[in-house]
Amino acid sequence: MRHMLFTAALAAAVLATPALAQRDPAYAAARAAGQVGEQPDGYLGIVGTATPELRALVNNLNIQRKKQYTDQAAAGSTVQQMAFVTGCNLILRTAPGEKYQAPDGRWLTRGAGAPVRDPRCL
Repeated sequence: MRHMLFTAALAAAVLATPALAQRDPAYAAARAAGQVGEQPDGYLGIVGTATPELRALVNNLNIQRKKQYTDQAAAGSTVQQMAFVTGCNLILRTAPGEKYQAPDGRWLTRGAGAPVRDPRCL
């Protein structure tokens, strides 16, 4: 039963998190320009130089993500588990040319192949 709740919560989190960001044209522009990328911990990171505007954008989106992870964690997992699993899936869903953070901390640009993900990602 707990596994079913976790799976349902995970599915909801994975679908809802990117939807929030897609509504923000500044996020789409920063992502397309390679200024931001997905991190393995489920949060958005800044690639390169952080301007005050970019920092504010990333902080705002990460606050929204943490709220979603917290809400979903009430269904039987921790906030960190929800964030990690979502991070695995968001990295997997990056498009070629988009930035993401590898498990070793390097920022990589997604190519045609699969992204480099944490070995704990399913």
